[in-house]
Amino acid sequence: MSWRLRVVHSTGFAYNAAVTSSYNEARLTPRSDTRQNVIINRVETIPATRSYRYTDYWGTAVTAFDLHAPHEELEVSGLSVVETEPDEMPTEEEQVDWEGLGAYEVLDRYDEVLSNTGYVPNSRQLAQVAKRLTKGMNPQDAVLAVCQWVHQEMEYVPGTTGVHTSAVEAWKEKKGVCQDYAHLSLVMLRSLGVPSRYVSGYLHPNRKATINRTVEGQSHAWIEAWTGGWWGYDPTNDVSISEQHVSVGVGRDYSDVTPLKGIYTGAGAKDLEVKVEITRLA
Repeated sequence: MSWRLRVVHSTGFAYNAAVTSSYNEARLTPRSDTRQNVIINRVETIPATRSYRYTDYWGTAVTAFDLHAPHEELEVSGLSVVETEPDEMPTEEEQVDWEGLGAYEVLDRYDEVLSNTGYVPNSRQLAQVAKRLTKGMNPQDAVLAVCQWVHQEMEYVPGTTGVHTSAVEAWKEKKGVCQDYAHLSLVMLRSLGVPSRYVSGYLHPNRKATINRTVEGQSHAWIEAWTGGWWGYDPTNDVSISEQHVSVGVGRDYSDVTPLKGIYTGAGAKDLEVKVEITRLA
């Protein structure tokens, strides 16, 4: 069963003094793929700017814009209407075994999502846990086991970590948010040799959503693994990817999919407000 969702993501900045120029990139456009179909999307700014779009290395749509007039506030809003369906795991015929994952062509093709990064560093301890946890399993079951273990071992506590926290740092506290759950899962999956990537997007919080009722949505993160085909899992909620999930960007970690980033000339920002509203339309 498919859903039709409207997502409005607004980010507002207030500066200590007038900013004379800024250069920005917004990743606020949902993906169009086998699970999703984007019907409407637009990204707008106040003050108004001229923008252009491109698709980045990872296949994420980027809206780039710059401002060259003094401004003390900046608001960036993305509005999308997207149809979503549940994700599907590779069929038994499509699945690969551990020998298949170790084949040269797989290692070569997916090297970047098998490698460590600043957010997804090497951890001997977590690698040992992953190996022990998945002993005797096939790759697909191993992905589920790792994500379920992360869900059980971590405590969801907003404010205990920040956007720059690595998976290992979050693991030391055993507390964090969706970004940390995803990064921790990636550390363990990559240590096993499973190509895996970070996914950013949105989540409708209510499985039994009322049609046309707007609710406070969530910016969310989960993982996708390749076991003969790409498929996703949400370790934060310990659920498969469903109609409630709207994916926007994929990459090695959070740094590849940051919703809004840029540089500016002028005083520092004194206020930042992020708001996500999501409505099930059908």
